[in-house]
Amino acid sequence: MAALRVMIAGGGTGGHVMPALAIGRELRDKHGVEVRFIGTARGIEQRLVPEAGFLLELVRSGQLKNVSLMTRMRTMFDLPLGVLRCMSLIREFKPQVVLGVGGYASGPAMIAAVLKRVPTLAYEPNAVPGLTNKWLGKRVSAAAVNFAQTAQYFRNAEVTGVPVRPEIFEIPARVHSETPRLLVTAGSNGALVFNETIPKIVKSLLDAVPGLTIVHQSGVRRLEQTRTEFAASGADAARWSVEGFLTDMPAQYAAADVVLARSGSTVAEICAAGRASLLVPFAAAADDHQRKNAEVLVAAGAAEMLLQSDVTPESLYVALVSLLTDEPRRTEMAARAKSLARPGALERIAAMVLQLAEKKKG
Repeated sequence: MAALRVMIAGGGTGGHVMPALAIGRELRDKHGVEVRFIGTARGIEQRLVPEAGFLLELVRSGQLKNVSLMTRMRTMFDLPLGVLRCMSLIREFKPQVVLGVGGYASGPAMIAAVLKRVPTLAYEPNAVPGLTNKWLGKRVSAAAVNFAQTAQYFRNAEVTGVPVRPEIFEIPARVHSETPRLLVTAGSNGALVFNETIPKIVKSLLDAVPGLTIVHQSGVRRLEQTRTEFAASGADAARWSVEGFLTDMPAQYAAADVVLARSGSTVAEICAAGRASLLVPFAAAADDHQRKNAEVLVAAGAAEMLLQSDVTPESLYVALVSLLTDEPRRTEMAARAKSLARPGALERIAAMVLQLAEKKKG
């Protein structure tokens, strides 16, 4: 497989970059594939991809949804330049497959690959595809999706699930504990709605749920302010912890009874860990995909959802206390979440890439 070359395009946020890196490592380390990434200077891939030992090529691209008219016009101007740049990179690198993981750079690269007749694989973790995958869904060679209902948007789609660290799948079911744990997490930057609301109710939560402890991930930029507001609440400091960024997520999920989170790629980890959750979708997410992700889990009895527009200190307090004090309900919810998990996603996605590459060589 040493002769195989794969180009992975996309990025911007951790939800795009982390799965892309996992797939890249799987292809490089286990199958000897030469992998090159395409991203933009705006996304976190500019730092994380080189740190992982991959070559990163930069293209110009930007947002089209939920942005100002000026930003959309700039993106429309940059798009053909990005496509031409990607066509040049494809001519130079000669990949057997181009994998699009979503994000700013995915569109130009996937368009260029389709125009150059290079086999393409779209990776779509959300219940409803983003703009790029909606445009190209019926033109890509194959697709790896997380939800069964997403397959309708693509040719040759397979429900693979989302690459999640194996150790998260290995977390045992949570047994009865006299000290229940609430984990509050929301990506690398935290969530403003959690940072503003949880300090207002933390003392009441601890008073209402005997033995409760709380781990709250605030994002680095809001760390000191959030810690200060927790301390000012008068809540017992021995029962709460505020961290800017959590690096030991398998351990955090293992200790948690309830997870309060957004509903982007985190939902795959929650299902893999088999944990009850209250999901608050990011209201400004493109195509409202986070709400649609959460709705899939809610329909399966695997989570509860509270829309951001409905979040108040009172509504969040009631929802959390209800879950934290009802162990049978949490146990059932956790089991249903676990039933939605899809172990082996990383290996299956890598296999799909290799199959497309073999067809190209043939």
